[in-house]
Amino acid sequence: MDRMFTTIASRCAHAMGQPAAFIFSTLLVVLWAAAGPVFHYSDTWQLVVNTATTVLTFLAVFLIQNSQNRDGAAIQAKLDEILRSLDKARDQFVGIEHLTDAQICEIRDALETDIKNANANGASADASVEQLLDRH
Repeated sequence: MDRMFTTIASRCAHAMGQPAAFIFSTLLVVLWAAAGPVFHYSDTWQLVVNTATTVLTFLAVFLIQNSQNRDGAAIQAKLDEILRSLDKARDQFVGIEHLTDAQICEIRDALETDIKNANANGASADASVEQLLDRH
């Protein structure tokens, strides 16, 4: 089931991102608008486009989120492999995407402070970042 949904989500997300999909959608809206006078701009005429856009948007959210989740996980795995392969990289950074937003911001702020201090002093001050990584 998971493989089938992944395949469908990937294909749909790819198709929705193509210029042809935008052109097709634009043409449908133009046709709907042109049909307005024929249907005397009735409630049913409005309901057709409102229902269609709501349902399609609702479904597209799940497909796009699935694709983004998969892409994000793949990028994290690639970055983790790069960190693992570099001698000077800190292995504690592997998996920090599982921390809370506040914890990640704390580590990022400490890194920025260390970089500023290293540039000002000409030396690295990695201790505070190391402490944060070890704590989390």
